[in-house]
Amino acid sequence: MATEVLGEGMDIHSGGIDLQFPHHDNEIAQSEAFHGCRQWVNYFFHTGHLHIEGLKMSKSLKNFITIGEALERNSARQLRLAFIMTVWNAKMDFKHAALDQVRSIESTFNVCPLRLVDGCFVRR
Repeated sequence: MATEVLGEGMDIHSGGIDLQFPHHDNEIAQSEAFHGCRQWVNYFFHTGHLHIEGLKMSKSLKNFITIGEALERNSARQLRLAFIMTVWNAKMDFKHAALDQVRSIESTFNVCPLRLVDGCFVRR
């Protein structure tokens, strides 16, 4: 699928930590054999899992949330802040307490808004 979109090689490929072995190892071996190349991907990033209130998000556990549902309860800005507050390879626990913290941080941005003037951010 990646080859169909990106061609015979790519710079970055990512996926969940649970796909690191054997899924990604097999994907690399098959793709390098198919394309006859020594290095199909330059960098692999394996991210942490998304947890909901302490449990790994899973359809089988019925503890998943869709993006639409998340946006009904939170603004897009709040979701972005929640994601950037998490280290890329650590699990993210999507819980009410964390989103309360995000709203608190967001309110500090609103107290002192900045605007872009001649390529620099300045206080209004």
